[in-house]
Amino acid sequence: MFDYTNYFETELGQLKQRGGYRTFLDIERRAGAFPQALRHGPGNSGRISVWCSNDYLGMGQHPLVLAAMRQALDESGAGSGGSRNISGNNHYHVLLEQELADLHGAESALIFPSGYVANDAALTVLAGRLPGCVVFSDELNHASMIAGIRHSGAEKHVFRHNDADHLEELLAGTDPALPKIVAVESVYSMESDIAPLAQIAEVARRHGAFTYLDEVHAVGMYGPGGAGMAARLGVRDGYDIIQGTLAKAFGVAGGYVAGPAAAIDAIRSFASAFIFTTSLPPTVAAGALAAVRHLRRSDAEREQLRAKSMLLHELLRERGIPVVSEAAHIVPVLVGDSARCRDVADELLNSYGYYVQPINAPSVPVGSERLRVTPTPLHSDEEIVAFAHALDATWTRFGLPRLRLDDVTSDEVEAGGVIARAS
Repeated sequence: MFDYTNYFETELGQLKQRGGYRTFLDIERRAGAFPQALRHGPGNSGRISVWCSNDYLGMGQHPLVLAAMRQALDESGAGSGGSRNISGNNHYHVLLEQELADLHGAESALIFPSGYVANDAALTVLAGRLPGCVVFSDELNHASMIAGIRHSGAEKHVFRHNDADHLEELLAGTDPALPKIVAVESVYSMESDIAPLAQIAEVARRHGAFTYLDEVHAVGMYGPGGAGMAARLGVRDGYDIIQGTLAKAFGVAGGYVAGPAAAIDAIRSFASAFIFTTSLPPTVAAGALAAVRHLRRSDAEREQLRAKSMLLHELLRERGIPVVSEAAHIVPVLVGDSARCRDVADELLNSYGYYVQPINAPSVPVGSERLRVTPTPLHSDEEIVAFAHALDATWTRFGLPRLRLDDVTSDEVEAGGVIARAS
C-alpha cells in the first residue's frame, strides 16, 4: 500500500531543506493603531509593528470604511447567501461594479472573491474561448495570471521582463490572422518596478493584440483618483482589460476586472470561478465601495505614502543597504540568500519588534531573496528612522554586503522620483 503520509512528509522535508517552507505569524491587527499589531504564540506574545502589509494606504481601518461595513452588516447580515446567479447578487455588488467601471473609464466591471480568482477566471475565458488564441506574457507575471493562461489551454509565449522589443519579436513571428492577448502588470511588487506601458501598448496595437493589464499594486495608489498607472501615464486607452484588487490600496478584500461590456459579460457568463462561487459578503463590498469613493476624492493618503517611501529609500541608500528598485512605493531589500533572509527577518522581529516577511523562492528567483518592505502613511517618520537603524544593525550583525554611494548611479537615484511624480 502506498504510504501517503510518508510521501508528503518527505516532500515537506525537502521544501524545508531548500528554505522554501512558509510559516505564518499569528498576529491581530489593531484597528486605529496600525501599523501596531498583537503577536500571539507561546512565549512570543506582545505588541509588534507591521512592515509588510499590502494595506498600502491604511484604508483597512479608515473610519469611512469601517462605518460602511457596520451599516451593511446591520442592513444585510454577515454573508451574501449564495452565488451571484442564485440569490447572492446584493445591491452593494452592483454599486461597487458601477463605481469601478467609472473609475477606469470602462463600460463594465465584474467583482470576484480575490484578485487571484479574477486573473485566473478572466484569462481562462478570454484566452480559452478565442479560437487559436496566442498569449504573450511577461516573464515576471503573477502566479494567478500564469494559472489563467495555463487553464485556458492557449499557446503561450513568454517575453523578457519589461522588454517591449522582445515582445515585438514574438508578435512579429506569429500568424497575424490569429487572435492575440498581451498580458502584463503595471507595477511588479517583488521588483517594485514599472512596466513600459506606452511601448507595450503601441507594440500590441501594431499587431492587433488584445491587451490585459494587471494593476493590483497600482489601483488606488497612482493616477487621477487612484485609477492606476496606465491612467497616470496617459495610456489607459491602450489597454482593453484592467484587472485590480480591493485588498491592497482599498484595504478590504476581493478582485475585479473592468473593460468592454462584451468581454466582461463573456467572463461573467463563462467563468466557472465566477459562476460557481459564493459572492463577496455585502459588508466587504460596502467597505470596498467606501474606500474607492474616498480615494477618488482624496490625494492625502497617496501623498503621505510617497513621502514615507522616499524617506525610507533615502535612509537605506545612505547606509548602503541594497534595494532592488526605487521606482514604486514598495521597498524590496535585497538579501540574496534564503537562510540569511529568514535570519534577518527573525532578528528584526525578535530583537526589535518589526515584522517583515522574508520572500524566498519560488516567489522570487533563487539568489534574489529579499524583504518586501511596505511603509504606509501611518508609519511615522520617527518609526521609519528607527526601522532603518534596526535594519542597518542587523545588516552588520550578519555581515551582509553593502553598496557604496558611488555604486548607485544617478539614474537609479532619479528612479525614486517616479514615486513623487506618480499621482
